[in-house]
Amino acid sequence: MKVVLAEKPSVARDIAKHLKATEKKQGYMEGNGWAVTWAFGHLVELKEPEEYKPEWKSWKLNALPIIPDQFELRTRQENSAREQLETIKRLFQESEEIICATDAGREGELIFRYILDWSGCENKPFKRLWISSLTASAIKKGFDKLAPGKDFDPLYHAAKCRSE
Repeated sequence: MKVVLAEKPSVARDIAKHLKATEKKQGYMEGNGWAVTWAFGHLVELKEPEEYKPEWKSWKLNALPIIPDQFELRTRQENSAREQLETIKRLFQESEEIICATDAGREGELIFRYILDWSGCENKPFKRLWISSLTASAIKKGFDKLAPGKDFDPLYHAAKCRSE
C-alpha cells in the first residue's frame, strides 16, 4: 500500500478522489492500493523549554540563551491530534511507499518530516508531491512528477533551523 500524507483533511479529500481512494476510515481514506491521510497543522512540535529543564519555565536574562543539548519532539496535546498521529504512524509503518503531500513550502516540509521522525520512519524513503493547485490536472501532473524526498532536504534543514 502507498500512503499519502496531506497537511489538511480538505486537501486529502481532493487527492483521495484523484487516486480513487474513496473508502472512509478513521483518520484516512483508502482504496485502489492507496491510503490518504492528513495532519491538521503541526501535530508534532518541539518541546517547550521547561520540558527540558524546569528552571527554563520563567524566562530570566541570566538563563539565556535557552538551548537544549538536543532538541526533542512531542505530540500536540489534544486527544484528536494524538489519535490522528497514531493512525499516521500505523499507516507509515505498514506502507511500501510514502508520499509527502503537505503544503509546498518550508512549513509543509517541516510538518511532514517531524511526523516521519516521530513515527520512527525517518529512514524510509519517500517521494514528494509538489503542487500549488488542487485542480484535477494539477494533482495528476504532480503525481506524474513525484520527486525523491531527499531532493527537499535543504528545505527541511532550513525549516528545522528556523524552528529550533
